[in-house]
Amino acid sequence: MKILSLLTPAFLFLAHPLSSYADEPVTPKLALERLMQGNDRYVHDALEHPNRTPERRESIVSKQNPFATIVGCSDSRVSPEILFDQGVGDLFVVRDAGNVIGPLELDSIDYSVLYLGSVFILVMGHENCGAVNAVIQNTTKDIESVATLISPAVQEAKKSAPHNLLESATKINARRMKNYLLNTPVISRLVKEKKIDVQAAYYNLQTGTIELLN
Repeated sequence: MKILSLLTPAFLFLAHPLSSYADEPVTPKLALERLMQGNDRYVHDALEHPNRTPERRESIVSKQNPFATIVGCSDSRVSPEILFDQGVGDLFVVRDAGNVIGPLELDSIDYSVLYLGSVFILVMGHENCGAVNAVIQNTTKDIESVATLISPAVQEAKKSAPHNLLESATKINARRMKNYLLNTPVISRLVKEKKIDVQAAYYNLQTGTIELLN
């Protein structure tokens, strides 16, 4: 028991590395680091499950201050809070089929950066996206609005990577949505002022890894 008690502090330090950032101002760079460190913990089965205590719930009853906004697909396999090992109040999440951005999604994204303090936006596509594949297969009945926004990415991928069409179209779609955000009034201004950053990413279902798309 004495040996265990002596080892416990060191063990706790290793189990909970310096990743809380509680005393650091959240910058776009720090927000990205926090997301990617969380994904690394997820991939290596070293989840910390931060900010999920009763105290955390009580502290955010009257206000929220998410450090990042995730624009993701509604697919049940890609829940951002799990993939990035984040807790209650950490992420502002906007999800729909194909992680596309129209007027309603843009309003939510603008709200997150203007009024909630989010400093980083990540548009994330994923492996084997059903919405993108539906556009490729021309089986888009009942998802016409989504398909309209995805179609330009599919057409571009057919020209640039016809032998890897689904993955290429999904990545192009994420980049297109990122570039769309960068040309909207609110996001463009805040990026120019270096108050926020916007990136695109691709999630690999098999490995759990998230690839940033430069």
